Amino acid sequence: MQYISTRDREQQFSAAQAISKGLADDGGLLTPVYLPKLPRRSLEELKDMSYQQRAVYVMKLFLDGFSVKELTDFANAAYGPEKFDTPAVAPVRALDSNTFCLELWHGPTCAFKDMALQMLPHLLTASLRKLEEEKTVCILVATSGDTGKGALEGFRDVDHTKILVFYPKDGVSAIQELQMVTQEGDNVGVCSVYGNFDDAQTGVKQLFSDEKLREELAQRGYFLSSANSINWGRVLPQVVYYISAYCDLLRDGHIQLGDPINVCVPTGNFGNILAAYYARDMGVPIHRLICASNANNVLTDFLRTGVYDRNRTFYNTMSPSMDILISSNLERLLLAVTQEDSEVRKYMGQLKETGRYEVSERVRDKIQKLFMGYCCDDTETKKIIGAIYRQFDYLIDPHTAVGFSALGQYRQETGDETPTVVASTASPFKFCDNVLSALGVKEQAQGLDILDQLSQVTGEPVPAPLAALRDKKPRFHEAVEKDHMVDAVLEMLRPQK
Repeated sequence: MQYISTRDREQQFSAAQAISKGLADDGGLLTPVYLPKLPRRSLEELKDMSYQQRAVYVMKLFLDGFSVKELTDFANAAYGPEKFDTPAVAPVRALDSNTFCLELWHGPTCAFKDMALQMLPHLLTASLRKLEEEKTVCILVATSGDTGKGALEGFRDVDHTKILVFYPKDGVSAIQELQMVTQEGDNVGVCSVYGNFDDAQTGVKQLFSDEKLREELAQRGYFLSSANSINWGRVLPQVVYYISAYCDLLRDGHIQLGDPINVCVPTGNFGNILAAYYARDMGVPIHRLICASNANNVLTDFLRTGVYDRNRTFYNTMSPSMDILISSNLERLLLAVTQEDSEVRKYMGQLKETGRYEVSERVRDKIQKLFMGYCCDDTETKKIIGAIYRQFDYLIDPHTAVGFSALGQYRQETGDETPTVVASTASPFKFCDNVLSALGVKEQAQGLDILDQLSQVTGEPVPAPLAALRDKKPRFHEAVEKDHMVDAVLEMLRPQK
C-alpha cells in the first residue's frame, strides 16, 4: 500500500514515510492510493473479535512493512485496561431500537481523540525506526480542545520525540485548558495563541511549509511531524471504530449481516466523519453519513450548495472542538470523489487566496448522494442535552448533543428510520457548566468542585482522569500572537548537545 499527496499523485510514499511526514511538502494530505475491501465474511469474522484484534485486522490492510506481531503489541498497549476504563474500548450503547451511541470517550483524556492518539505514538516511533531516522521528531499540534490533551498524553516521555501544542486562548473549555497546562512529561510544551482555532491551525501548517525553519531544525537535530488528523496515522485508527461499531450491532443482534446503518458525526475538522466514509468505502453497509455542525456551519452550507466559504463570522460556542471554519480533512474527501489531484489543488489554491471555492456540479451531486449536513446553535444544543437525559436517562456532552440535533432534523426531513449510530465524542464532565445549565441547575459550584456537582445531580461518577486534576498545578502559561508561533517552536527546540 502506497500513499500519495491529495495535491500531487506523482510522488508515492510508504506507510512509514506517510506517518512520519504527517503532511506532504506541497501542503497536501497523504492518502492511500486505494482503499482495501472488507468482504461480508470479514465482518462476520470480526464480530467475535476483541477491539484490539479488530484494530490489528483493519490496520494491517493499510500498513505494509508492519508485522501482525508489531500491530498486536501496539493495540494491546494503546487500548489496554490501564488506558481505557472498559474492556469494550469503544462500546455501543442502545438508546432505543434504532438509535445507538458509539461512546468514544473511555480513554485517558475522556475524548474521542484518545482512540487515535493512544495508537499514533506507536505507529510513529515504529515508522521512524523503519526509516532509520536519527533526528528527534517534534510533534506540532493545533487543538480546538481535545486533540491537544490527547496528543500530550499519548506522546508524554516517548523516546526521541518532543511535542508542542498550540490552542486558541479563551477558545477551549476550562477543563480542557486545565488538562493541557498541567500536563506532565519532560518532552511536552503548551502555548496559547491569540486568535481562534483556524489561526492556530493555519499557523501550524505554515510552520510545516517553512523551509527556513525546516533547515534550522535539521541543524539542531529535529524534524517536524503532526498529530492532527492531517496525519494518516490519526485517521486510520478512527476507521477501526466505525467498523467495530457495525460488528457490535451485528454481534448483539440489533442488525443482520448486510443491513444498512446511518452514521451521525459531530464534525469540525472532518477527520472523524471521513473515517466513517472510508469504512463505508471498504464495505461497511452505511446508507447515509450525517454531518453535524454547530453555529460554525461552513460544512452544512458546503454539503447543501457545493460552495465552501470561510468568509463568515466565527463563533465561540459551547461545543468548542467544532469551532472551526477550515475543515482540513475535507481535502481527502475531495480527492476520493474527484480522483483528480489537479482539481483538489485548484480548490485548495482558491481557498488560500480567496477563502472560498465551489466544486463542480458533478462533484457536488456525488457528495450529496451520501452526505447530509445539519447545524444547530447553543440554545438548541442545551435543549437536546436536557431532552436526551429526560427521555433516556443518558448524559451527553454538547458536541454529542449537536449530533443528536442533526439526527432529529434528518429524520424529520427524510422519514428515514434506518438504525443510526451517533458518535459520542467526549465525556459530559469535560463541559460541566453547560451540561448543568442544560439540566436546569442555575447555581453552579466553582472550580473543579463542579465535577462533583454534576456527579451528584446525575448519579454518574466523575471520570478518574478528570478527578485527578485536583492534585495538579499549571506548568505552562505562555501566550503568543499567531505570527510568533515560530518563536515558541525555536525556544522549545534548542540545539541538542
